[in-house]
Amino acid sequence: MNSFPATERSLRDRWRLTLSLLVRICRKYRVRLEPPSWHSRATILQDKNSAVLALEAKEMAEGGIVWLHYGRRTWQISEIYLILYVHIGRDISVFCPALGSGILFSYPQLAALTGVQGVIVYAISSAAPLMIFAVLGPIIRNKCPEGFILTEWTRQRYGIVTAMFLSFFTLVTMFLYMVAELSAMQQIVGALTGMDGLPAIIVQAVVTTIYTSLGGFKISFITDNIQAVMVFFLVAVATITIGVKTNVDRSLVESSGLLNATLLGWQLLYILPVAVLTNDFFLSNFWIRTFASRTDKDLFIGVSCASAIVLVILTLVGVTGLLAVWTGALAPGEDGSIAFFLLLETLPSWVVGIVLVMTVTLSTAAFDSFQSAMVSTASNDLFRNKLNIWVIRAGIVALIFPVVVIALKAPSILQIYLISDLVSASIIPVLVIGLSDRFYWWRGFEVVIGGLGGILTVFIFGTIYFGNALDGAKLILLEGGLYANDWSVFGAFVAAPFGGLLWGFGALVVRLGFQWLIAKIKGQRFDSLDKPDYLTRPRIVDANEYTDSGDITAADEAEVITSHPKGKFF
Repeated sequence: MNSFPATERSLRDRWRLTLSLLVRICRKYRVRLEPPSWHSRATILQDKNSAVLALEAKEMAEGGIVWLHYGRRTWQISEIYLILYVHIGRDISVFCPALGSGILFSYPQLAALTGVQGVIVYAISSAAPLMIFAVLGPIIRNKCPEGFILTEWTRQRYGIVTAMFLSFFTLVTMFLYMVAELSAMQQIVGALTGMDGLPAIIVQAVVTTIYTSLGGFKISFITDNIQAVMVFFLVAVATITIGVKTNVDRSLVESSGLLNATLLGWQLLYILPVAVLTNDFFLSNFWIRTFASRTDKDLFIGVSCASAIVLVILTLVGVTGLLAVWTGALAPGEDGSIAFFLLLETLPSWVVGIVLVMTVTLSTAAFDSFQSAMVSTASNDLFRNKLNIWVIRAGIVALIFPVVVIALKAPSILQIYLISDLVSASIIPVLVIGLSDRFYWWRGFEVVIGGLGGILTVFIFGTIYFGNALDGAKLILLEGGLYANDWSVFGAFVAAPFGGLLWGFGALVVRLGFQWLIAKIKGQRFDSLDKPDYLTRPRIVDANEYTDSGDITAADEAEVITSHPKGKFF
């Protein structure tokens, strides 16, 4: 390359100064400095609560090239943009992706089965776990300031293999949620109009795919806000009209037994907190908003408000299952999943029309959130943004076909949720052990073996409990649903987390034994239980917590520190 003239060299110097100032601003106000080529990160914070400052740096050559070192990437400042995100405000729409149209089936269904006890337990179990993001969010953000979803921390703590393992099951979870949303949509259209729901879910899938491909996460944030408004209106309209128009038969209140405690109701005191709490970890939508919060205080306030709102909404939705029984709309022994819609049939047609529009909007907003999250997870976690984003989107489009097919055959929305809950209950306990520095010796090998072992333990428990392997395998898919009048489901949710932990510690013993044997054979010192470098020296300013001294590179021109933390799998 030829040297640039003095005027262009002065341009180079001005950009060096600009970079230095930007980095100092980033350090002072704790904001992120990123290039837009990272699609999944460059669009995430571009919602109405973000201010975006874009500076274009061009025409750099030999003697004038500035290298920007940040995270695990090195960028040459040549025809790229530096984007400084300053996230302001509080976003309580964090709860919206959890309130898709599926709640109109699962909560009334559980209420019709377990009564008041089930309504209260399910609502609290769904709302309270959101507070985990206010508790663990600041810890993970401090340990992994470069991240924006849980898998980024997993990569830096446990290594690439574990991150890929978690990403796969994250995608599986979102796939199941998409199936549940389309299945709910099909049943809503059928229940309220009597028409075939297949055309409706095809239109929904096509429309959401088009606008999420064009707008990315930015449009998803907009629809989340619309979704929040629709939830409030839906609850308000349904509550008022049901309260005015329905007549409760007092004789059915006592005879239904829904005011009494049940065995399943007591089991839910354990099942639902474990299921919902662990499954929330797999929802990238929540982690994106957690990392996007400006301060820990904002995060706490936002999540607290969201939890309170979710508690009220889900309680009101669940009560419709009770009212459906007490008004005679739902006969004893009838499928409780349509309790909400059987109750709607007793209301004026204009109310049914409004509810239909709102639920379709609700379902669409939830569905596009999962689509966008899948694109982001696949692009960033699986391919590290090295694969063209349109190839990723094409893959998600292809995935829509099996989603539609499975949604048409899905027997129960609640069962779909519980399958994903069982998977998360197996994996998350062995994963979060690494958040504590006391368990510095816990590595990715234990997480993977423990997670898979938790699922295997469910099969083993089911085989022993039912006396045959086929029913044991069916227990993993919870084919009996949550309504089995036995201890099988309860046992499955005990076996998953505790079995996973047992397998994880077993894997730890195997790994340490193998490493000790190798050290003996080679005549080397056994150092697998030595504290890592990041625990024995002061933390490097602006570097990831898991960064060792050998992982640091400094760029004098831009005064930026590069950290390359290498999580250990084995």
